[in-house]
Amino acid sequence: MPNIDRRDFIKLVGAGGVGVGAGVVLRESIKHPKEHLIPHVLAPEDYSSGVATWYNSVCSMCSAGCGISVRTREGRAKKIEGNPSHAVNQGGLCAVGQAGLQVLYNPDRLTGPLLQSANRGSDGFTQITWEDGLTRVASRLDVLRAAGRGNRIALLTRGVGGHLAELLESFAEGVGTDQLHHYDYDHPHALYAANERFFGKQHLPYYDLSNTRHLLSFGADYLAGWLSPVHHSLGFANSRHGGDNRGYFVQIEPRMSPSGAAADEWVPAKPGTEGILALGLAHHIVASGHYEGEDINEWKDVLSAYTLEKVAEETDVSESVLRRLAESFANASPSLAIGGDGAGNNSNGVDTLVAINALNYLAGNVGEVGGVIFNPDPAGATSHSRQANYQTLAQLAESARAGEIDVLILNDVNPVFTMPLASEFKAALAQIPFIVSLSSFIDETSALADVILPSHTYLESWGDAFPEQGVGFSIGAVSQPVIAPLYNTKATGDIVLDLARRIGKPMRWDSTEDCIKDGWNKIYQESDSNTRTESFESFWTALLKAGVWGKKNHLKTDTSRPNANTIASIGVDAPTFSGDAELYPFVLQPYRSGMHDGRAANLPWIQELPDAMTSVVYGSWVEINPKTAKDLGLTEGDLVDIESVEGAVRAPILVYPAIRPDVIAMPIGQGHTNYGRYASNRGANPLEILSPLVDDNSGNVASNATRVKIVATGKHVEIVKTGGKSRDLGRDIVQTTGGDDHTAQTNSIPITVIPT
Repeated sequence: MPNIDRRDFIKLVGAGGVGVGAGVVLRESIKHPKEHLIPHVLAPEDYSSGVATWYNSVCSMCSAGCGISVRTREGRAKKIEGNPSHAVNQGGLCAVGQAGLQVLYNPDRLTGPLLQSANRGSDGFTQITWEDGLTRVASRLDVLRAAGRGNRIALLTRGVGGHLAELLESFAEGVGTDQLHHYDYDHPHALYAANERFFGKQHLPYYDLSNTRHLLSFGADYLAGWLSPVHHSLGFANSRHGGDNRGYFVQIEPRMSPSGAAADEWVPAKPGTEGILALGLAHHIVASGHYEGEDINEWKDVLSAYTLEKVAEETDVSESVLRRLAESFANASPSLAIGGDGAGNNSNGVDTLVAINALNYLAGNVGEVGGVIFNPDPAGATSHSRQANYQTLAQLAESARAGEIDVLILNDVNPVFTMPLASEFKAALAQIPFIVSLSSFIDETSALADVILPSHTYLESWGDAFPEQGVGFSIGAVSQPVIAPLYNTKATGDIVLDLARRIGKPMRWDSTEDCIKDGWNKIYQESDSNTRTESFESFWTALLKAGVWGKKNHLKTDTSRPNANTIASIGVDAPTFSGDAELYPFVLQPYRSGMHDGRAANLPWIQELPDAMTSVVYGSWVEINPKTAKDLGLTEGDLVDIESVEGAVRAPILVYPAIRPDVIAMPIGQGHTNYGRYASNRGANPLEILSPLVDDNSGNVASNATRVKIVATGKHVEIVKTGGKSRDLGRDIVQTTGGDDHTAQTNSIPITVIPT
């Protein structure tokens, strides 16, 4: 008999009919005799039994800014879908966005303020009240501000845009510090630097995949992680369904990504030579008469060293393939070239992305539909001007070691996990006397805090977003709470506003909602008065219902012609790598997985999501070419140490045919030491062993520039997959070419293959 008496039974089923409810209670009581099913005793304000309510909001799982529609029932969020009205994702949503519910309901969420009562990093936290926590933090801030030492206060937050970014700016100004840094591991520093150098523009353009007829992607995994993958997936699908004018997609990268697998052609160039390849194509376009601009002589001079013969030798791509790529790109209309992390995260990353911009310019697709379109200035704040690169964080660490920082405030950011061990960032944080975290979870960085003031999740908070990659016209969206807060947490903005009041520097808003609403009132007032027929309150209500706002600007068709000095500066040096090539023969390519930069590793749905290319779940692996595996005497599942000059990580081998023999690859996301029950002590973190080799033009670490070696341990494990065997088992279901062929025709789709 279950461990439940009649009185408790009546209480449990009293909120609903006995029938099915009783069966559920009895079944659950039998399965779990120590657990009771507790209904809503005090129902939420929006409780409506049996009726679903949808709220439109913004996904905050990455920086793409997709619109979402959240289904709630009985005051609980049940499902997240894409908002069909939002121009970024048009109803689509990636797996990480769908898993946002597991951020909200995660059993490892912090439920109230905490005080460190033991050594930092030991998880020796005790519960305290909000009054106690806020008073402790405010007193530290007030002493420094009053003494004119506000610049000894530093704020480090994840990339926050919109009016919350303005609120943080006001707070930093109030305490007297300029040390406000936004940090995202995947922020495209090199791309911003390249676009500013070539186009003279501070924000990203819109890459119109939807209307292009020929795409050259240099290491941009646009379908799985680059900038705005849901939007790019929609553009890819639209271009593919062009009928007789179907788009043609080429992927140039040393390790095949999901975008490479979906492309018509995959070209495995040597790592770090993507920019040299781009200039080789540009040379052929100019030399063969495809470009006839007034500045043609300047281009001939700067491209004279990049003949197809020389480029073929440096990139390991044959002259015939290079010539065909250049001809097809120049003859297609419109065409588009993009450069992503695979190309930008090298020692010559910025120069490489400038070369790709030059390719777009010479093909005449800048400012054209299907090419590179310049976005209007965002209607709200973005985080780029405050984004911290590797050099910025290294300087922050140096300031901490020098005793120049007394208080560090962290907001939903985990640099201890994403920074290389060589940076000694964790050790530097230990030198800061007082650390405050506003995180919703304990992770490697928040575990070092003295006080944790946990924030609401994005599904419980107000906010807004103005996507930086954009869609070619002005767009924004409001993030609204879809349910009442589950725990004793507060909105990030409300925490900051409360601290400002306590130190005698109150801001003009009483709450985060007031801040967001005030910002949108300004957008409303600045809109065209001829079309503004409703009151602001009507506009605000309509905005919350729709979940998105857009302003159809005229497309910017300015070609942003580079000047002679810009053209003369174009050139790409051979890449440099850390480690001696004889001792460390392989180039490590860490790539973002479904866990993004590791922030989604604590979500079981994402842990169980099979990797798109390997079908591996719940673990880490090292991808190597079959030839490499054979030469080293390794088979799939053999446990190896991947060693660089900075350290080593251990993971099993996965034999992966679509990777160059001189390259190995590892997914980013696993290897957490402190991030809840689902992520901790699982897999390995390849970012740990990266060398701090920096591209001086972007200030960011060249994460693709570390050489490694493979050391067998003699141990073997079974890799957990959902895809079954990766071999045809003698069934001859996969047709391959001879070992000496570099190109092959398979079902009329040309691909470039690696000799084995």
